[in-house]
Amino acid sequence: MSNLYIGLISGTSMDGIEAVLVDFSEKTTVIAAHTEPFPEALKTRLEALHTDPSISLLELGNIDVMLGKAFAQAGLAVLNKSPYSAKDIKAIGSHGQNIYHHPHGETPFSLQIGNPHWIAEITGIKTIADFRQRDVASGGQGAPLAPLLHSTLMKSDTVNRAIVNIGGIANVSLLPHNHENVIGFDTGPGNGLSDAWILKHKNKPFDHNGTWAASGKVNKPLLEKLLNAPYFSKSIPKSTGKEYFNLAWLEKHLTNESPEDVQATLIELTAHSILKHIKADEIYICGGGVYNQYLMERLSILAAPSTVQSTAALGVEPGQVEAILFAWLAKCRLDYKKMNTASITGARKPVLLGTIYEV
Repeated sequence: MSNLYIGLISGTSMDGIEAVLVDFSEKTTVIAAHTEPFPEALKTRLEALHTDPSISLLELGNIDVMLGKAFAQAGLAVLNKSPYSAKDIKAIGSHGQNIYHHPHGETPFSLQIGNPHWIAEITGIKTIADFRQRDVASGGQGAPLAPLLHSTLMKSDTVNRAIVNIGGIANVSLLPHNHENVIGFDTGPGNGLSDAWILKHKNKPFDHNGTWAASGKVNKPLLEKLLNAPYFSKSIPKSTGKEYFNLAWLEKHLTNESPEDVQATLIELTAHSILKHIKADEIYICGGGVYNQYLMERLSILAAPSTVQSTAALGVEPGQVEAILFAWLAKCRLDYKKMNTASITGARKPVLLGTIYEV
C-alpha cells in the first residue's frame, strides 16, 4: 500500500512555497523537492495582510484562493519531478500561509490561508490543512508544531540535542536524551527582521551569507533595548509571529544608527534570543537561516562549547524539514493519531491535528 505524501508550506519569510514528496514506507525518504516562488505581485499583497489590519474581506478572499491555486501548482510540480502520479499519493499536507497568530485572550486563534478546497480540486489528491486551530481550541498555542517531527527524526539516545528552525520567526525543539518530554517554543525573530531591513535599505530580499550584517558593528545599547521586549522574558510555552516582530516594532527603538550596524545588531538579536533557553550538547539548524554564514558563525561562537551544525549532518536537508513536517502530519491525521503537545504548545489534551478535504 502506498505510503507517499506531499508536504507544502510557505513560512513566515514568505519566500515561496516549499514542496516535498515523501515516502514513509520504511524510513522517512524525500523522493522529490520543489520550490515555487511567489509572483512579486502576490507576495506584495501577502505582506500587506501583516501591515494593514483594515484589509477588505474581498481582498482576503481573493488572496486565499490565489494562494490555494499556487499551493496546488507546487504540489503538481513536485509530483512531476517523481515517477508517481496523483493516484499514488495518499494525501497532501498543507500548512498554508500564516497571516495572523493570536493564541491568547478570550478568542484565541491562528489564521492560515491558502484555500485547501482548491488544492484538492486542482490536484485530485486528498488534502489535509488547518493544523493549528484544534490545538488552540484545546488550550494550546497552535505553534510550533515542528518539535513533533524533530523528536521523531532527530532525537539522540546519548546526548541532549536542540533543533532550531530559523525562518522569518525562529523556533527551537529541546530533545533530551532520556525519556523526558520534548519542549518546543518560538524564540522570537529569525530572518524576518533582517530581511525587512535589507529590503528597505538595499532593495534586496535577504542578506546573502550575512555579508551586509558582517560589514557593520553590533550596537550594544540597541541590542539591549530589543532584548528587553516582553516576549523574551515570557515563560514557555510561547509562540509569536510577524504581527509582533516587524519593521514597525524595530523602528520604534531606533535613533540614528547606521543601517549596516542595525543589520549586524539584528543578527545578534536572533542569535541571543535563540540561545537564551538552550542547554544542549549539540545544536542543529534548519530553515533559511542555515544559509546565512554570518548568523551561523555568531551562533557557533555564542553557543560554545556546544556544537552548531546544519541538520544535514543528521541526514535531513535543512530547507526541507518543515515541508516534511506537514507531509508527516497528514499521515498522522489519516492514521488517526492524536498529538500530545502539552510540553510544546500547552494544549490540555492530545488532539487530532488537521482537517480533511476529500477529493
